[in-house]
Amino acid sequence: MISPFTSSASVPAKKTVFITGVAGFLGSHLADALLKQGHRVLGCDNLIGGYMDNVPAGVEFFDLDCLDRSAMVVAMRGVDIVYHCACTAHEGLSVFSPHLITQNTFGITTSVLSAAIVNKVQRFVFCSSIARYGTQPVFPFTEEMTPQPQDPYGIAKYACELMIKELCGVHGMEYVIAAPHNIIGPRQKYDDPYRNVASIMINLMLQGRQPIIYGDGEQKRCFSFISDVIDPLVKMGTQSNVVGEVINVGPDEEFITVNQLAQEIATLLKFDLKPIYMPDRPREVRFASSSADKARRLLGYRTSTSLQEGLQSIIDYVKTRGTKSFDYGLKIEIVSDKTPRAWKDRLF
Repeated sequence: MISPFTSSASVPAKKTVFITGVAGFLGSHLADALLKQGHRVLGCDNLIGGYMDNVPAGVEFFDLDCLDRSAMVVAMRGVDIVYHCACTAHEGLSVFSPHLITQNTFGITTSVLSAAIVNKVQRFVFCSSIARYGTQPVFPFTEEMTPQPQDPYGIAKYACELMIKELCGVHGMEYVIAAPHNIIGPRQKYDDPYRNVASIMINLMLQGRQPIIYGDGEQKRCFSFISDVIDPLVKMGTQSNVVGEVINVGPDEEFITVNQLAQEIATLLKFDLKPIYMPDRPREVRFASSSADKARRLLGYRTSTSLQEGLQSIIDYVKTRGTKSFDYGLKIEIVSDKTPRAWKDRLF
């Protein structure tokens, strides 16, 4: 297939771009970057996981749910590129609310994908997740590894990838699959008790409360500052050398434990850290890190923000907006002795 876009070395032509989840953390930052490049940006959100004031001025906003396929078909008319960022991206919660999470992961993707094909969209950029890998024998994870997701969220994300490859192949739409991990930064929803560990800890410590850590806290992760995710995502929309590729997005440096993360935040806040430890969450991957080598090769990726700088930016953001009580609006479908007590008893 000859790409309608430019080579990686040339300046991309101005396009009409649609972003799902544009009021969310990732989608709103992506909209900012694309607007700065002069693209026309449209987007939708149902505001489950975002804030209306995240939406940048200049975005043509649609207040709709991605599950509404008919509305998506209308909203996407004349669009060149779709960035599908919308998702109820709750990996841990998915074990206990599998219907909600998979509907808002796989269900919405089939709806958006179908609408994009009907509108003859040229390229579909999908935000998958490191959860696609599950537990692997070695790390960091590389794109040629066979995915073996181990929770409903990861399973749904990988199912989305398979659906995208199948339908794009049949109908001739270009696609790129990004696999980001543990994104942090301003605009992240910090009152969500089910996800965003760094933001949860910061919200708690700024209230003078101790963080809750599941298991022994020796789970290890790398954390991706938002700008280090946005730059490669923008390039995925226009570069011709990435069509049909799965690409990990985010740093493979500063691989740290959850205990170390808590200490980093406590040090920045000058907080007397005494974490509260609770039993492991079921199906949580213990060691998760993705290689950025492919992104370096294809997209010129480089890490520009250290973990400490990223954490400080969240602290400044939460201080500016004010701390919040945690919002338990998402329903837990399965309550059992395996459901984390922090959620059942609303301990955050």
